[in-house]
Amino acid sequence: MTITRLSAVIIFAAAAFGAYAEGYQVNTLSARQNGMGHTGTALKLGAESMIFNPAGLAFEEHAIDFQGSVTGIFAHATAKIGNTEYKTSNGPSTPMAFNLGFKVYDNLAAGVSFYTPYGSGIKWGDNWPGAVLNQSVDLKAFTIQPTVAWKILPGLSIGAGAMITWGNVDLNKGLVTDTSLNGLLASMGNPYRFEDTPASVNLVGRAATTVGFNAGVMWDICREVTVGVSYRSKMMLKVKSGDASLRYANEVARTLLQEKLNVLNEANFAAEMPAPAILNFGVAYRPTEKLQIAADAQLTFWNVYKKLEIDFLSETLKPYNQNLTKDYRNSWTIRLGAEYELTERFDIRAGMMIDTTPVNDDHYNPETPGMTKIEPSVGFSFSPIKNFAVDASLLYVAGLGKDNASCSYPDFLTGSAAKFTADYKVHSWCPAIGFRFNF
Repeated sequence: MTITRLSAVIIFAAAAFGAYAEGYQVNTLSARQNGMGHTGTALKLGAESMIFNPAGLAFEEHAIDFQGSVTGIFAHATAKIGNTEYKTSNGPSTPMAFNLGFKVYDNLAAGVSFYTPYGSGIKWGDNWPGAVLNQSVDLKAFTIQPTVAWKILPGLSIGAGAMITWGNVDLNKGLVTDTSLNGLLASMGNPYRFEDTPASVNLVGRAATTVGFNAGVMWDICREVTVGVSYRSKMMLKVKSGDASLRYANEVARTLLQEKLNVLNEANFAAEMPAPAILNFGVAYRPTEKLQIAADAQLTFWNVYKKLEIDFLSETLKPYNQNLTKDYRNSWTIRLGAEYELTERFDIRAGMMIDTTPVNDDHYNPETPGMTKIEPSVGFSFSPIKNFAVDASLLYVAGLGKDNASCSYPDFLTGSAAKFTADYKVHSWCPAIGFRFNF
């Protein structure tokens, strides 16, 4: 195998691992707060504050507070190429969060959370025109966060928690296009023609456990106004030994390509990608006893994702390790929400998120079609008995679309650079259900 061809294979593998650089951050970790545009940095949410702002846990009034929620993400994306539109066939993703908080002293609280801070999936299919960039991706990450919060003064608190995170990724993508291989066959006088992706690779990796921290401050400026700041540290999701395996469309493809691709089928790789730091600012305003309004601004430090590195574990492949440029930029998410106590047992909510994209204009990719998104939401809570409540919400994600979005990739057979261009659209429905119990 030539260096050019081997490098092309490595780039395919590395690009696959980099899927979900935008989009793998989950912003649906509370059925209750989804209804308020996922605000929470300056809200006193009991045990759920451990996720939004750990300092809020110190304001918990109950001895024990237990909360849980599950969200179903039903996402859909389309890519229009010429006059043909291709659609994803994704299964639902189900991010979840469970939080247990308890009072230690009047001014001290502690707790533990389990949640899924990163995770998503997309499935374009094995044989669409962009298969060499992405066929499917399944990414999951899990975090356990023990937390302590201390109320320094009656209206001022601080809190911090350790984020212990691990996960796994499963990716599929084509290595050779039918068009490229058919061109080669034609030049050889071979009349056989492929209609499907001739060869694809599956990459599976488990991210090793990594540790970060989540810390915050909350302050009651006055009876009506509370402000909060929280910070999640950067973590690196590292795959120490991922596995690559090949599959072929048929025996003809295997015969033609096995010799060239065999080195990849035997390869193990190590790679890493960042879970970027996040800084949240929030303010909550209660104009009346029944109405609460909140606003959050979230800055995600995507600029740490400058490149994607992949290192092969075999000594013979060390010369072919790759660094792929990403050059993402920091992005803002603005959240607004309101909650109104309709009755003693029934609360209603509404919210809105504006999520700006960090993707560089030269790196649009069907792995995560980057675009700014508008996300309205509604929700309610019902308390059938004292100290127990059921939360429900519905969040809609509307991508603003991106036309003539392109990215370059190396053609495995020719060794030259190729370009994939499409018009992308994305949207998703995110219903959530949860519960709260305290005493």
